[in-house]
Amino acid sequence: MATAGMSRTKSGKLDRETERKMARQNPFWYRGTYFDYMTMFLVIFLFLFGLIMIMSAGSYQGVRDDADSTYYFRRQLIMGLAGLVMMFVISHFQYQLLKNWSLLLLIATIILMGIVLVAGSGSRGSTRWLNIGIGTFQPSELAKLTLAIYMAHICTAKSKALYNFWKTVLYMIPPGIALVLIAMENLSTALVTGMIVALIWLVATPRKWFGLIVLIGGILFAYIFVGQKEYRQDRFKVWDDPESVEKGQTIEGLYAIGSGGLFGRGLGQSILKKGSVPEAHNDMIYAIICEELGIVGGIMVIVIFGMLIWRMRFIAEGAPDRFGALLVVGAICHIALQVIINIGVVTNVFPNTGCTLPFISYGGSSLVFTLCEAGIVLSVSRQIVPLSKQEEEVAG
Repeated sequence: MATAGMSRTKSGKLDRETERKMARQNPFWYRGTYFDYMTMFLVIFLFLFGLIMIMSAGSYQGVRDDADSTYYFRRQLIMGLAGLVMMFVISHFQYQLLKNWSLLLLIATIILMGIVLVAGSGSRGSTRWLNIGIGTFQPSELAKLTLAIYMAHICTAKSKALYNFWKTVLYMIPPGIALVLIAMENLSTALVTGMIVALIWLVATPRKWFGLIVLIGGILFAYIFVGQKEYRQDRFKVWDDPESVEKGQTIEGLYAIGSGGLFGRGLGQSILKKGSVPEAHNDMIYAIICEELGIVGGIMVIVIFGMLIWRMRFIAEGAPDRFGALLVVGAICHIALQVIINIGVVTNVFPNTGCTLPFISYGGSSLVFTLCEAGIVLSVSRQIVPLSKQEEEVAG
């Protein structure tokens, strides 16, 4: 029986306006009438597949670093389970609550990145991590999420300002500060994050030529930062001639892909993970996937990511408001960019960068915040109100 004040369609489902009223009344634990189980399944599948591959690809490195072949597997499992719990909880929150916290979250992220520059730890010429006692934390991974939330809010709440160039510049100052700080820590992450910001902006803004200015500025920005560090210039040299560096990351990754053939050596049977391929469990894990599971396995990974992006596109189209749609657009840009860049680096389409394969590569900060982002996408999906048969007939 319908509760007083709740109207229903002839099919017995709550109408759209009633659904939205219920969402506002229960902002902290909203169940909704729809949930995209396919998106949740694909995310969990990629996480579990990543665990299996880290168990294989990281076993040799685990023995070298901690005398335990399951060292990286166990650490990723703990962070992954924490991330899945956060994803589940966030998926029940009303995502509109993020509007009120977008600027505060971004400011907190900027402060954390500033602390990293002063008291952070790092390796290979980059300072990226902040020690929090129980482990290390990478604020630049949080920045991808908070900048996407901020951009979705600005492009919704200040949509009229997007017609004015100088007002747009004003609202882009906080993201600009964040991107400069990220670039000082890790240029690769700054480029990915900057592209996420630009793509959300281009989807939302009516003045597309603003995007051209941002693109030109981004190219100049990257050129300046590349020239500041010799190791960044060396990466372009290796990209042009991978064989110039004996046992380099790029050439060894290509050897791993080639040696896998069509169907691979078999799960756990990689040879080049034993010291030949640096970061075999992290940035170069796709090379080990291709070595052990073959080109077929590598293609299947791409197909699954394609299915996930397709489902997220469906959620973005069905989102009840502009803010929700842009949040999902941010998640799509994040995942798609990192998949394209990571696989492009492994196959030497792009110069070597420190870009992980979402849900699969080893990395606690990256995994947790990507799962949180998936939780926001699922939160948006809960507010999709499916069409009744009568509405479908009218729409048809």
